Amino acid sequence: MKSSSAANAAVGRTFAGFIVSVAISVAISAAIGGAAWAQAPAQKDEFVPHVGQAGKDVIWVPTPEELVERMLRMAQATPKDFVIDLGSGDGRIAIAAAKKIGARAIGIEYNPDMVTLSNRSAQAQGVSDKVKFIKADIFESDFSEATVITMYLLPGLNLKLRPKLLGMKPGTRLVSHQFNMDDWEPDERTSLEGRLAFLWIVPAKVQGDWQLKAGGQTRDLALTQQYQKINGHLKIGALEAGLRDAALHGDRIGFGWVDNTGVRHDFSGRVNGNQMEGTVRSGDGRDEGRWTATRR
Repeated sequence: MKSSSAANAAVGRTFAGFIVSVAISVAISAAIGGAAWAQAPAQKDEFVPHVGQAGKDVIWVPTPEELVERMLRMAQATPKDFVIDLGSGDGRIAIAAAKKIGARAIGIEYNPDMVTLSNRSAQAQGVSDKVKFIKADIFESDFSEATVITMYLLPGLNLKLRPKLLGMKPGTRLVSHQFNMDDWEPDERTSLEGRLAFLWIVPAKVQGDWQLKAGGQTRDLALTQQYQKINGHLKIGALEAGLRDAALHGDRIGFGWVDNTGVRHDFSGRVNGNQMEGTVRSGDGRDEGRWTATRR
């Protein structure tokens, strides 16, 4: 963990990067005149957003269309997904999820004028049956049913949301434009013309002591965890055999261990709360059958 002074310095550097990204966005918006983003034509006296306008917690800076598409591809979004965009602005990410992917989507936005604009754009682009926008505070909203979360928020807001995001269903995909989540390292980092995007897969909670059953034998399995990184050992009498290639990807888990004859056994499976199950193979690739584990 970073010291508070180091963390504050890191946030300061990140915020400086945000200011640079704002300047880039203003330049891009001026250059392309918003041609890539097809909104419904504004009527007289209707709200028209401008880059840099103040919001509740952030200023509004649109995500470029190319990066919007890349973020959805990073999340491997499909028509079966439910995408929720936190701080949805003019609605472009949620609308792209519906229009280009065919996913169901919701945008949560605090500015009621932006909500009206986004719903009007969804109607104009023919996806109002798949996407809607609601006026709400993201910190007071329930987005637990989402399978994909997208966001473009400041570092402090990401950290404030992090406990809630970590509590989502394992396997939920989180994509952030520009800003990370401090010591929770991303599963993927992408750069597009100087713009950053980060992907995290919400990991299952596996830390603790488990009773593992495989091949007619029962052994004690101890796991440690920091976000998606895991390690541990199997106890065999007085011996604590370290795990090899331990990995956690959403609710999928894998690890190996070497027995006292020198044979490696590889376990792969899924986590479901306080239960795990899957298949195990020996060093020669032979399928040894099923394994289960129960958290003590």
